[in-house]
Amino acid sequence: MAAPGGARPRLLLLLLLAGLVHGASSVFVVRDSNGTACVMANFSAAFSTVYDTAGGPKNATFSLPSDAHVLNSSSCGKGGASDSILMIEFGGGHTLTLNFTRNATHYSVQLMSFVYNLSDVQIFPNASSKGTRTVESTPDIVAGMNTRYRCVSSSGVHMGSMTVTLWDATIQAYLSSSGFSKEETRCERDKPSPVTPTAPPAPPRPSVSRYNVTDSNGTCLLATMGLQLNVTYSRKDNTTVTREFNVNPNKTTFSGSCTAQLVTLLLQGEDLALLAFQFGMNASSSQVFLQGIQLNMTLPDARDPTFRAANSSLRALQAAVGNSYKCNAEQRVQVTEAFSLNMFRVWVQAFQVDGDKFGPVEECQLDENSMLIPIAVGGALAGLVLIVLIAYLIGRKRSHAGYQTI
Repeated sequence: MAAPGGARPRLLLLLLLAGLVHGASSVFVVRDSNGTACVMANFSAAFSTVYDTAGGPKNATFSLPSDAHVLNSSSCGKGGASDSILMIEFGGGHTLTLNFTRNATHYSVQLMSFVYNLSDVQIFPNASSKGTRTVESTPDIVAGMNTRYRCVSSSGVHMGSMTVTLWDATIQAYLSSSGFSKEETRCERDKPSPVTPTAPPAPPRPSVSRYNVTDSNGTCLLATMGLQLNVTYSRKDNTTVTREFNVNPNKTTFSGSCTAQLVTLLLQGEDLALLAFQFGMNASSSQVFLQGIQLNMTLPDARDPTFRAANSSLRALQAAVGNSYKCNAEQRVQVTEAFSLNMFRVWVQAFQVDGDKFGPVEECQLDENSMLIPIAVGGALAGLVLIVLIAYLIGRKRSHAGYQTI
């Protein structure tokens, strides 16, 4: 199995929900032939998917840009009685469509579909396939008639391999006036939970294990580390919980791949379908760093048991080419808003590895800070002792000056 890869420019992170890029909020309006608005929407959106390249799967994460616009094929329906459609186009041929329906008391988004164009090299560089792909799903967007739907919280809509995340959303269909209604229907995610869930006790520190990736040309990755997954998700009773899961080395297998631009380590085991680490290299600065993490796992008590998170725009565990990165202190890598990775006693080296030996060590900032504290305290105590000693000597000299020799 190959993991998504490929270097991308560092993007603005949340996490960022879902580690996704935050785009500017935009207002979209559908009008009938008389110029009367029937649908209004104001939201931010981000998109995340995996696509194929010659070098293997790669992540694409992009946002709804400020120049996105409503297509003329949007519709208020016949006389406002039938379904309304909002179609938003942006970039090189990408279209987000919301199909609305209603009954006597409520309206809802009956279907959300997204058409994306793999020929757009800005978003999908080096894509193996070209042309458009269509994905669709039914989101949880429902509101009372003559009220606006309001949801500040982020909401991910899963459409196969594509995830569309909306946040800070105000949407209303079948408008009775020229603007949003004053009355609103809030989404469930914005409402306070009636019962605060009791989080399970935190697991002990994970076991540290050794991993390596080797191909016909030799070893391209050496690593020792303890790994702990920190995941936030909604349970079946709609309560939100954050849990920590240790990666058990005794029940985990590892593999990977080596290329000139990307080193990938893949872990699999138990409920862990995939935990992938992608290391990249900046040739101009001769720096090696962790640029991507992908997690696929099963959460049996979750409302959506399949949990996925990915970010290919990281810059962590950085060291010069030929050197190893080492950090004894616990450190956390924030992958998305809902997933972070706790790493313990990390020692890792990618690309230029000499056999099974780590290269010269570059200590992490956390370890350096932990050493500075006792040094600073010791220096302060030494300075205080010196001040007291000087004050004592000055005091003695002054007291002797007050007496005359007979």
